[in-house]
Amino acid sequence: MSLIPLPFEKPIFELETQLEKLEEQPNPSATTKDAIRTMRTELNRLKREVYEQLGPWDIVRVARHDNRPKALDYIELVFDEFVELHGDRAYGDDRAMLTGFAQIEDRKVMLIAQHKGRNLTERIEHNYGMSHPEGYRKAIQKMQMAAKYGLPIICFIDTAGAYPGVGAEERGQAYQIAYNLREMSQVNTPIVCVVIGEGGSGGALGIGIGDHVAILQFAYYSVISPEGCAGILWKHAKHADKAANALRFTSKDLLEFGIVDEIIPEPLGGAHRDHRKMAVTLKASLLAALKDLSAIPADQLLDRRYDKFRRIGQFEEAAQPAEA
Repeated sequence: MSLIPLPFEKPIFELETQLEKLEEQPNPSATTKDAIRTMRTELNRLKREVYEQLGPWDIVRVARHDNRPKALDYIELVFDEFVELHGDRAYGDDRAMLTGFAQIEDRKVMLIAQHKGRNLTERIEHNYGMSHPEGYRKAIQKMQMAAKYGLPIICFIDTAGAYPGVGAEERGQAYQIAYNLREMSQVNTPIVCVVIGEGGSGGALGIGIGDHVAILQFAYYSVISPEGCAGILWKHAKHADKAANALRFTSKDLLEFGIVDEIIPEPLGGAHRDHRKMAVTLKASLLAALKDLSAIPADQLLDRRYDKFRRIGQFEEAAQPAEA
């Protein structure tokens, strides 16, 4: 896979280029072999150092990386079987939202996934992961079907936001997302949600009401995109880096605020560098969450879900110190 370096990755790519030249040498000497080992160690150290120091705007760039695994990549690598279900029984089949029966080891689940597309043809077909109302309608219908058959639900969140076009608004975009929020809170089966890339605004939240909400290490989940926030506060998208710092939407921030329950670690250098390793880690997280949730009685599950989201945004103010 050919990777395009992000600005902060240039030292990593330079060292990788040097390493490749050494590894391509025929019949390397003992000295060359030692140099290769030393350089591999240094490369791992450099990746770790660079990625531990990423700022919020850099994390947005990683979350949007062209080579980052998308929903269909995880469907192929994590699940043993996937049978897609199409249509919303009212308007059409929104390809930005994938739904269907899936199997992960010995567990059968309903999978709901936002798919951005892995190349230009797919991106156009799937509208860059930005769903219309029929996509959210399709999603909630399949969730209710899962509850009917006693299947747990897995949701993969990866969207810049719901599609903001005139047609989408005419067909009730805001209403449908609000409807999904209410209905997901009452779906009587375990729901696991994972932000795998971008978690943008109501477009992400429309399939984000879960009993266990996880996020990949270099994904983000926000009420608005950095560019949208910058346009409102600073009147220009060029201030997106400032907005990213202010929004506090990184995985560490979200865990601290209690918005997510788990940060799923990414391979060294990000998920875009090793799809298979990321899929293995994600699969283990999904299986663990499903096992934990399956032990909770259904009535308690709904109460826990309700309480979980009611607690978000509650803060205590410290008492003001008495004046001397």
